Amino acid sequence: MSNNFDPSSNPLNIKTIREIDNLDLTIMQKHHIRILAHCLQILKIINVDSSFENKNKNPLREWCDNQSKKFDDKKFSDLFYHQIESTSNKLSTFSKKIGKNIKDLEIDDLVLLVEER
Repeated sequence: MSNNFDPSSNPLNIKTIREIDNLDLTIMQKHHIRILAHCLQILKIINVDSSFENKNKNPLREWCDNQSKKFDDKKFSDLFYHQIESTSNKLSTFSKKIGKNIKDLEIDDLVLLVEER
């Protein structure tokens, strides 16, 4: 797997990262929120991307496969897909619980989710 990292490819912007870092939470809770926020941004990107409109394909799987091409690693794609799919399900369940659309979740909502644990 390549060690090349492109900071511009990070779906989280610096403002969001700083907002999370400034929360009065444990390091582990902040890390959990960053992971949830990262996944949420990916889901928003996939939802907006009209190239994933084909009904016979799984847009999340296709997106993960495209990301794995950067590393030339199919195992990465499979692992990444399962992790994001699991997190997506968690975010979806939580968004329904609080009466919001998943795309409308914000950092404060993610804090609530993390604090529930």
